[in-house]
Amino acid sequence: MNVAYVYPWDIVGDPSAPDRLAGLGVEAVALAASYHSTRAATPYHPSHRVLDVPYPAFYLPIRPSSWSRLVPAAPTWTPEDAYLQARDALKAVGLQVHAWTVLTHNSHLGTANPDLVVRNAFGDPYPYALCPAHQDVLEYCERLVEEILTVGEPDGLILEACGPMGFGHQSVHEKTSGADWTPADSDLLSLCFCTACADRYPAATRDRVRAAIDRTHPTQPTPATPATTHSAHSISATPASTTTSESTTGGSTTRASRTTADTAAGTIATGATATGTTRSATTTGGTTTGPTTGSTTTGGTTTANTATPNTQPLTIEQALGDLTDEVRAVRVGLSDSLRHRLIAVARRTAPNTPITLHANPNPWAAGAFAPLPSGEPGADVLVANCWGDPATDATRLAQLKDLSTPGQRIGAYVLALPPRPADATVLADQLRTYAKAGATEFHLYHAGLASPQRLAAIAEALRQHS
Repeated sequence: MNVAYVYPWDIVGDPSAPDRLAGLGVEAVALAASYHSTRAATPYHPSHRVLDVPYPAFYLPIRPSSWSRLVPAAPTWTPEDAYLQARDALKAVGLQVHAWTVLTHNSHLGTANPDLVVRNAFGDPYPYALCPAHQDVLEYCERLVEEILTVGEPDGLILEACGPMGFGHQSVHEKTSGADWTPADSDLLSLCFCTACADRYPAATRDRVRAAIDRTHPTQPTPATPATTHSAHSISATPASTTTSESTTGGSTTRASRTTADTAAGTIATGATATGTTRSATTTGGTTTGPTTGSTTTGGTTTANTATPNTQPLTIEQALGDLTDEVRAVRVGLSDSLRHRLIAVARRTAPNTPITLHANPNPWAAGAFAPLPSGEPGADVLVANCWGDPATDATRLAQLKDLSTPGQRIGAYVLALPPRPADATVLADQLRTYAKAGATEFHLYHAGLASPQRLAAIAEALRQHS
């Protein structure tokens, strides 16, 4: 099955959209049911060319009795039932409709509830990132999935940001690149030390992370920075515009591999990259180590030498040293807990609806593609980000394939927008590379924005591959 990704505003109000999408040769459309803020070009729509989406929204009718403390916002730029209108129009031309569901990526709810967001080791909040260590966040995500399946009645469910978000993020007028933080620094700045997370780590973790970022010796343990206390309440359906904006793409903040190829492709967010950084490292037992100091995994236990002061750690394992295994377990556990709860809700609510996970085999991943280092037999499809160097993308796909169970499908989330060329031959070659790595279906981003030349390239590449 091949899937084209679109937003409700690409369909509602444009009667030509369903046939245009069906003409691509895909079997299904991933239609956003819950999505973060963005600014989107709409080159085909009869009523507009640029649409501002100032806050994250839920594109189904909001039933107040279905929610608890956290209530999603309704859109003002589309009808409140835009998902339903778009779904019906797409199904009328024979397309399946899968509900593209963004979970912990929500600047509106994070700004209104600062006690529930990810905070780095310095106590700095990430308002776009709801932390799944909090019961309120877990409950919100469960209710989100249940409402989408109950009210939206999709043909499939796609879960994005099914775990903690991290440092990488395209905020309004991002100003972080000059700090020259490395991918390892980005991983360290993605570790959450909110009130629900801090005590889960070994006592020295915060101090170790801060020292690694600042290239200094760890001194004495630094006290936790308390999150702002916020009373439990429900959020109104239409909030005031917030000052934090999410990335305009579904996968731009996900780091699936620690390579400069990923950086060049934009899968490490601006500010988290170190252009030209050389990662001379070896891998033993699945753990990456630096050439002179680092960590070695033997029998599942990491023995590490931490970086010396004023040096740049090559990996997060090198920075964390002997704390690595415990910190990694906490980090992966957050995503595992959320994912298991949501799959249970989905199976209880709509037992026959297939579940797709946007996933990353890297245990330190943060963002749209949550860490999945041990696989997930409860899902029907595992989808990996394929927005960077095709060889690196293929390695990531092969890792997911190795983690899959018999009958589980592997999807490649393929970028059909710049910097990729509008060239059917190039795209078809990439699809062949991904298929050889184990991809059995292609998820194409995104068909509402792609120019006529790009849509033609998608259709021809799929035809060549079929």
